[in-house]
Amino acid sequence: MNELQEKGMSRKAVLKELRSRLKQDFTYDSGRILGSMCAYPHPFSRQVYARFLEKNLGDPGLFPATAEIEQETVEMMGSLLSHPKAVGHIVSGGTEANIMAMWAARNLGDNDRREIVAPESVHLSFEKAADLLNLRLLKVRLDDSFRMDLEDAQRKISNKTCALVAVAGTTGLGAIDPIAELSEMALNHNITLHVDAAFGGFVLPFLKELGFNVPDFDFRLPGVCSITADPHKMGLAPVPAGGILFRDAAMVKAVGKRVSYLAGGETEQTTLLGTRPGASSLAVWALLKHLGREGYTEIIKRCMQQTLKLAEGIEEIEGLSLVTRPTLNIVGIKSEDISIQALAQELRRKGWAIALFPGYIRIVVMPHIRAFHIQVFLEDLNEAVKKLKGRKGI
Repeated sequence: MNELQEKGMSRKAVLKELRSRLKQDFTYDSGRILGSMCAYPHPFSRQVYARFLEKNLGDPGLFPATAEIEQETVEMMGSLLSHPKAVGHIVSGGTEANIMAMWAARNLGDNDRREIVAPESVHLSFEKAADLLNLRLLKVRLDDSFRMDLEDAQRKISNKTCALVAVAGTTGLGAIDPIAELSEMALNHNITLHVDAAFGGFVLPFLKELGFNVPDFDFRLPGVCSITADPHKMGLAPVPAGGILFRDAAMVKAVGKRVSYLAGGETEQTTLLGTRPGASSLAVWALLKHLGREGYTEIIKRCMQQTLKLAEGIEEIEGLSLVTRPTLNIVGIKSEDISIQALAQELRRKGWAIALFPGYIRIVVMPHIRAFHIQVFLEDLNEAVKKLKGRKGI
């Protein structure tokens, strides 16, 4: 049991203990973290974040300039997602952003509309949203490309539906739902369409600039009402930094609450959290200004080059195959010859932090992954497969 000591330790002693204990943690610069959608924050964003830790966007009257910069950040993200006049917030992450989108959709609908229609690949945060908001989550089956099946979606939409959810870059495989068709469907049924682009939001716009065939997924489609896009994933901002963008202010106001007791004066809070770090917004603003489209495009280009090398290497290992061709910098590995669970355990014993999904291993090629890391991983992967095949006597 840990109890608060009567007399404090010196800073040097505390830091020494922290360094010792944190040696157990994986580090991004080791290149061994292959299963996470987060990365080592950009050094400039770390500098900005640390410099402005005291900023609290829960009390914008005290920090009006920080609040103004947050809205500039949202507008820059909006321009990236085809709507420079978007409104919203930098929040704690995709979970809060998705909950806020469902909260707004519920409040804007009538009391009879209490169902969310979403693909089977939808993020866990929508189950949390349904639980918190007393909504029913109806899951739509996936087609052969791991995208939402349009016919099944049409069947599940009813006069009880308050929100239709699509994903632009699924957690498991990076698949992109047929959002153009879902936009028309949402308009025809007069329901909210939310796009969870927590991962894809900082990848897809730059893939398009690199010449990749990227389907429309954002506010360019008239039925899209809100988008989640997380700067602390491929945006390289420090955690926490999620993003929720709405097409118009009505959706933000649908979740607003007046607060009269703040030191900065009465205000309307339109986020789930009250006290929230202004440093996150400032760090994202600084990164967007510093890197620009050109900088982010170069980062995505490097990630996709490594992704394609990884995919090629996997296909050369006998007994392994890709779940699907990579759409984003996400790769799924499957096998018909050996247990994928056993393979995941073997890779973890070799020191690789990978993600295991039902039937496949997911690898995310984030900016901290270099060509050397890919090569070493492929060598270990090949050894692991041979070892498991040997156990089976193949």
